[in-house]
Parts: sequence; structure tokens; C-alpha cells
Amino acid sequence: MKTGAAGLSELQAGIRRGERAALSRAITLVESTRRDHRDQAAALLDALMRDTGRSIRIGITGVPGAGKSTLIDRFGAMLTEAGRRVAVLAVDPTSLRTGGSILGDKTRMARLSVDPNAFVRPSPSSGTLGGVAAKTRETMLLCEAAGFDVVIVETVGVGQSEVTVAGMVDLFVLLMLPGAGDELQGIKKGILEVADIIVVNKADGENAARAGLAAAEMRAALNILGPRSAAWAPPVLPLSAQTGDGLDDLWGAIVRFRSAHEVADQFEARRAGQNVSWMWSMLDDGLRRALLDQPGMKAAIGEAEAEVRAGTRAPTAVAVGLLGLFFARR
Repeated sequence: MKTGAAGLSELQAGIRRGERAALSRAITLVESTRRDHRDQAAALLDALMRDTGRSIRIGITGVPGAGKSTLIDRFGAMLTEAGRRVAVLAVDPTSLRTGGSILGDKTRMARLSVDPNAFVRPSPSSGTLGGVAAKTRETMLLCEAAGFDVVIVETVGVGQSEVTVAGMVDLFVLLMLPGAGDELQGIKKGILEVADIIVVNKADGENAARAGLAAAEMRAALNILGPRSAAWAPPVLPLSAQTGDGLDDLWGAIVRFRSAHEVADQFEARRAGQNVSWMWSMLDDGLRRALLDQPGMKAAIGEAEAEVRAGTRAPTAVAVGLLGLFFARR
């Protein structure tokens, strides 16, 4: 990969032309942990910011087996056939042995993986919160700069990934199965509090009636909880990712969501708030890296962890001492 101003300028131009090779190189750059690459990635993103923000950002989650990849594959193909360009950021769990992705979402999205108007990027979560790749936000902006007007972020559907993804997308889709107890699980995990659209998948064949019943029960549950926004009440949509029935309804709900929030002046306000939160997240990450990179601090932190683990020191006192040592050495 070329470095320096000339190399970054060439990369910017390639991304603006929508070149897939340039986009892939740029994503590799932002995913790098090398300090010089981090600096180059920051400069690249800064230069491309005016080219971003023109897509609809959609987060999709659901329990394993709910059919997320099948849904995204067929839904994305429907959108590309209508003339849209679709980017899918499929965040896989990370293999503890190799550090790589283990779900292989690209192989499970047969249509989109060969679609010239689609871009599928499997990305290992690398142990980040809830399975969300550390650089998903940056990758999303690069895809927008490359001309993709629909960006879908698929999570692994475990832990706190739902809350994390909801904080970086425009709307959040929860995928459920009929008769699998997802209704109660969703309420217990608090997923309904961040879901903007709820989809009951596999509403076909013998499952059609059960999907309709599950959708009705979910609507009743949502009525009890009440909407979190005056501009939008989350709809519950039965559909079949296998047959494609109901996908038009899903896209229609997404369009209505954006329109409702734009009318209420909440769409751009939500993005602005997310950007500020992102800035603070990057500051937290940067300060943590600076702490670990300072000579002698790793050893001091190792000793401090041993004391906290043994119960001989209070975590608060140890943290205060480490921060004092860090600032004294700067």
C-alpha cells in the first residue's frame, strides 16, 4: 500500500470514483493498528467527510438462526435491482485461535457477493463490545464516499452489540422467529428499546400462521411499552426472507422512518449526536493507547492488576495511582 500524501490522494480519488479495489485498500488501512496507518486513516477520513452522509444506515440483528444473512442477501438484491448500491458490513465473531472471522457471511450472501452494485465486507469483531468491529464506523463512511447509498451493518446478535450498532446507524431492525420465545427474550434483553422496525421472519408455509400470531403478540407488547419517539411507532412486519414476500413492506417502512424523522428534524440531529459520541469514544481509545504505549506503564499496570485481583488494593485507588504515574511521566 502506498504511503504519504500522494498515496492518500490517489486513494481518495479511487474511492470517489467508486473503485472497489481502492475501497478495500482504504478499509484495510483504517483497520490497521499501526500508528502511522492510524494517522493516514484519520487524514483520509477527514478528506472524504464531505462525500459521506448520503446513504441510509441500517442495523440488523437477531438471534443466530433467525436468517439475517438470507434476509440481507435477498433484500440487498432487491435494492440493487431497483438501481441502488448496497454495502453490507457483516461483523463476525472472532476466532480465538486465528483472530479471523469464523461465520463467513460473504459465502452465505450468494447474490450480493457477485453483484457489481453491492459490496460485502466480512469483518472479525476482534473482541470488541458485543461483536461490533472497532472500525465499523470508519468503514461505513468509506462506503458512503464510494457511492453506496444503502449501508447495512449486520451484528452477530449477542450481548450488547444491538445497543452499540443502534448508536451508529439511522435505524435498527430486529429480526425474530415465530414461536421461538423471542418476544420475551427481546423484552428481557431490552432490545425492543432500540428497535425501530421488528421483522418476524420465516412467515411462509406452515409457519405463516405462527408468524402472524407472533407479530400480533409483539404489537401488543410494544403497545404496553409505548413508543420512545413521538415521530415513530415501530411496526411489526411478518415476511419471508426465503421467498421474498414482505421485503417491499420492509423497504417501505424504512423510507417512512426516514421521512418521519426528517419532518420532525430528528434525522440529522440523531447523526450529529452520534458523531459527538464517536468523537468521545475515539478520545477514550486514544487515551487508553497512550497509557499502554508509555514506557514502563505496562509493567505498572500488570502489578496493579495483580493487586486488584488478589483483593489487596481497591480498584479506585489503583486507578488513581496509575493515572498519577502516567501524567507525571509525560
